[in-house]
Amino acid sequence: MADIEHARGVDIAEWSTRFDLLSDPHRLEILLVLHRHPGIIVGDIAAEVGRTETAVSQALRVLRHQGWVTSTRVGRSVSYRLDDETVHDLLHWIGAGHNPPS
Repeated sequence: MADIEHARGVDIAEWSTRFDLLSDPHRLEILLVLHRHPGIIVGDIAAEVGRTETAVSQALRVLRHQGWVTSTRVGRSVSYRLDDETVHDLLHWIGAGHNPPS
């Protein structure tokens, strides 16, 4: 019987986690914003997605913990960017571009 964790060369646990994180519409929306605006700060993400900075920060914490997002301190602010090539490719696959929608 094939190992469920690596059935036919696919890391089932990793992909399950990826799909779980992507299935949350709020996190997906934040990822799309990061994709379009690398280096954006929390307040601007919150304004873009219509959520509180606290809610956005909590989602970013989950995404950072997973290694999908990195943060950089810029003075008193922290900027965020997408840092996972597979997620980047998936966002392109679903139709996400790098420019803000017109």
